[in-house]
Amino acid sequence: MALKFSKMHGLGNDFIVIDAINQKFIPDPERIRAWARRQTGIGFDQLLLVEKAQSDKAAFKYRIFNADGGEVEQCGNGARCFARFVRERNLTDLDLIPVETRNGLIVLEMIDTSRARVNMGVPQFEPQQIPLDTDHRSEIYTLAIDGQHIQFSALGIGNPHIVIQVDDVDQAEVDTLGPALESHPFFPQRVNVGFMQRVDRGNFRLRVFERGAGETSACGSGACAAMVAGHRLGLLDNQAQAHLPGGQLKLEWQGDENPVMMTGETTMVFEGEISNE
Repeated sequence: MALKFSKMHGLGNDFIVIDAINQKFIPDPERIRAWARRQTGIGFDQLLLVEKAQSDKAAFKYRIFNADGGEVEQCGNGARCFARFVRERNLTDLDLIPVETRNGLIVLEMIDTSRARVNMGVPQFEPQQIPLDTDHRSEIYTLAIDGQHIQFSALGIGNPHIVIQVDDVDQAEVDTLGPALESHPFFPQRVNVGFMQRVDRGNFRLRVFERGAGETSACGSGACAAMVAGHRLGLLDNQAQAHLPGGQLKLEWQGDENPVMMTGETTMVFEGEISNE
């Protein structure tokens, strides 16, 4: 049986999006890994699944699977692509689209034909909420990795993130520190690792080693995490631009119990079909 999908990207962070409302699809980690391979499959960072909502507060259920086949809680760039997909496929005519994720409800909004704004939810800082293997909450945590003492901020923004302040993201040890920290026992559910370079109070550069995907050209939730961390450390204002390898994201956070708002571009690349057998 042929399965229809759309290939999309948000600032180069690429996805396939599958309508699992109007066609049958049961996620299988081995199949997802095969499809994700860029040399022999479709090639993508994440697979996004549109399902029927289980709550009357949501229009859809939004599920995310990394290239390694594992299901994760959140993907900000994917959320923007999800919003464009359900609008262009006439699955909804809502301007504000509430969707269920594994970590609760988020709200998506299409601003125009390509840009979307996402309410990413309220950041979490308690160790058990992120989660971290500690009972002690801190603004800055430290881990010893290969003889280095790595300092970082930690928070949850739908999924677990740490943010390391660096002088120059181009020189950051993303390829070595990224995987070492991602799977460190201090993070029971693994972690997304951000390397942040402050430019000024309204701008920062960022590279992210994503849990289960490796370094990507953009990470929406990672950009939100970096903005929140920078603001809490007094480095950024409550509105800032994230400059990622794939492009820019506009971010806003008013602090305390307020949600993080993220705005950015989406791109529809192509439509395709693949065997689902």
